[in-house]
Amino acid sequence: MSSKQNSTTADTTQTMITINELIEEFEFLHDWEERCDFLIDLGFELPDMPESEKTEANRVHGCQSMVWLTTELKNREGENVLHITADSDALIVKGLIAVLLAIYNDKTPKEILKTDVRQYFSQLQLDKYLSSQRKNGLFGMVERVQREAREVAEGI
Repeated sequence: MSSKQNSTTADTTQTMITINELIEEFEFLHDWEERCDFLIDLGFELPDMPESEKTEANRVHGCQSMVWLTTELKNREGENVLHITADSDALIVKGLIAVLLAIYNDKTPKEILKTDVRQYFSQLQLDKYLSSQRKNGLFGMVERVQREAREVAEGI
């Protein structure tokens, strides 16, 4: 189970790219190689995940690479949002994590649960170019975030 805590402290993480900015960037890139390079660059911008959180309990199973993911419940302007921290040992997967964060990070559980993530993956053509193992890993991360959001929404 990933770590969940209530936090009212100010968020000090850097602002990542939004999903709309990501879609716009991908529209200007001509082929999958350019998009892949861009994803890798995004992965380099991920906030660091403390080594102490890279545990078996936080590992996302089903991924070809090692992936760790935690969520933290934070209070932002009176609303509870899920703040996601994740990391991987593979550069392209770090880029996919950046996509996941662009879609889900710091959203309310209800927003997360109503998001059509497949639509975004289709717009970015991730469904077309990723290997089946990478897609499985990506959907493993999606399922993990959605499960965490569902548990918060249901008060578990």
